[in-house]
Amino acid sequence: MKPFSSYSRQKKTWLSILCALLLFVSVFAYTLFSSFRSSDAPASIYVREGDTAASVMEQLEPLAGNSLKMQGVKLLAFLTNYSSHIHPGKFQVGKGASAFTIVRRLRGNHKETVKLVVVPCIRKVEDLAGRLSTCLAADSLQLLEAFTDTTTLKECGMTPQTAIALFIPNTYYCYWDITPNEILWKMKKAYQNFWTKQRKADAEALGLTPNEVMTLASIVEQETAYEPERNAVAGMYLNRLRQGMKLQADPTVKYALNDFSIKRIMHHHLTVESPYNTYRVEGLPPGPICIPSESSVEAVLHPAEHSYIYMCASPDFSGKHCFATTYEEHMENARKYAEALDQRNIK
Repeated sequence: MKPFSSYSRQKKTWLSILCALLLFVSVFAYTLFSSFRSSDAPASIYVREGDTAASVMEQLEPLAGNSLKMQGVKLLAFLTNYSSHIHPGKFQVGKGASAFTIVRRLRGNHKETVKLVVVPCIRKVEDLAGRLSTCLAADSLQLLEAFTDTTTLKECGMTPQTAIALFIPNTYYCYWDITPNEILWKMKKAYQNFWTKQRKADAEALGLTPNEVMTLASIVEQETAYEPERNAVAGMYLNRLRQGMKLQADPTVKYALNDFSIKRIMHHHLTVESPYNTYRVEGLPPGPICIPSESSVEAVLHPAEHSYIYMCASPDFSGKHCFATTYEEHMENARKYAEALDQRNIK
């Protein structure tokens, strides 16, 4: 029979082993399953084409709550052969995500979506490409190349001049690594959804195509920020089109000159040779001069019925306009506005 002291030593040994095992399990669980970050605030990393497991780990390093948790991610990445399953995209690594969750997301390509916000008044595809590049993997040059590619645009029913009409103002959701061409087709789908049978019928009743409506709506958008009078502005321009008059829209001259800082259109501005200069060319310009808001599109589709063929900014600088049916009335309105500009020394 073994002495009692021998049993006591064995008991202590097994107890020590059990404690060590429990400590190991606790550390293991803490490392792999507790929050990777010390904060539960949102955080993301961006994995690009050509990134390696090492470069992804470099992005995660500064976000780790401590070195132990970072070692847990590296261990899991090694054990799951992450280096052979790298996917580009934006991945959420915050909001309490554990090392296990992060590696599973990265390896399983569980990407986070980003907001693609298209707002009215963006004037050119160059500006649009620059804006969208701030939230996408593609840079502004790659986006611009796609937005001006005649072959792809033709498939979308557009030209480089009308391409901006595809972008209906809204908030869209997509993956960060969406390709420029995929963006065009996403916008094409949104465009088709926007142009319902009723809207197409309204445009046809006016003798306009959807793209022509977008072009006229862009002029309305730039002419007035005062939404209640947009229907009246649209009606005035449609009256001009019906009578074969030139639109003579000041915003088209700024677009033709590519100078949107001009506060006062002068006679020398009107001489610019451009298909967008509606003081020189008849009819609509070849495409929108900005992305119009839905309210401007609706204003064109449902214009106010009146006999006005002239308009001039109000001399009270309220953002409203003075409308006229005769040239004499218009010239009087223009004189008052010019005097108001002179009084404010606006050149």
